[in-house]
Amino acid sequence: QALIASIDSARLSLDVAIYSLSLREVANALLRARDRGVAVRVVMESDNRERSVPQALIEGGLPILGDRREGLMHDKFIVIDRSEVWTGSLNYTVSGAYEDNNNLVHIRSVKVAENYTTEFEEMYTDDLFGPDSIAATPNPSVTVDGLRVETYFSPDDSVAARLLELLQGAQESIYFLAFSFTSDDLAQVMRGRADAGVAVSGVMEDAQVKSNQGTEFDLFVQSGLDVRRDGNSGQMHHKFIVIDRSIVITGSYNFTAAAEDRNDENLVVLFSPEIAELFLAEFERVFDAAQQP
Repeated sequence: QALIASIDSARLSLDVAIYSLSLREVANALLRARDRGVAVRVVMESDNRERSVPQALIEGGLPILGDRREGLMHDKFIVIDRSEVWTGSLNYTVSGAYEDNNNLVHIRSVKVAENYTTEFEEMYTDDLFGPDSIAATPNPSVTVDGLRVETYFSPDDSVAARLLELLQGAQESIYFLAFSFTSDDLAQVMRGRADAGVAVSGVMEDAQVKSNQGTEFDLFVQSGLDVRRDGNSGQMHHKFIVIDRSIVITGSYNFTAAAEDRNDENLVVLFSPEIAELFLAEFERVFDAAQQP
């Protein structure tokens, strides 16, 4: 409802990059915006563009650009009036909103919005997706109301390198919720920090642990880390890490080679103990409901 209210408040423009869309409430809000004169532009993963709700938008006169390639347009963000951004792990789907574990972050900042608008223009106007993307984020690190915010897009912004740097700097704790985790480099650093005395715990989506080739789950457990399979009958769809109870990493980016090298993804790093506490509360809720190793 908060997202829809924000869409309903748009006066000038809505730029939407979304992997999957089946929530009719969101679709109707986009149509309402279009009808009151707001410029509405949408980019989607091509396979999901063919489903009923996106097709209803297209038939209603709202064009949607598909990525038309093998990699995924996996972003999940909206830029409103070039001044605020909604991002996180949530696809705008019925299951995403009502069954799965997800998060949304709302950032009011012209400079952060400029980052996301630049990425959107690259896809929508320049028709550049995946490995064709160009590193062009204008404001990779900004301060918003005293809070440091870093913005990254893959494959062009070397996201994994920054994640490795942040994880290597962990002094007290690393807590993570991961839908898909197959990155050997990230997992190795986490295990190394655990060996150095840093508390490392996590929850991974059970179905992905069972199906992923190269899942890091078994190595985490073999290393003695308290990493669990989720207990949600839906999907544990989060992709976030909290470091030292003060740094939050979240977005559409799964901890995989595909996210780093092929897919269009976005990720934000928030340096805030207060925001970290909100994510830690969600971590503890999901962790307590997860299956014991």
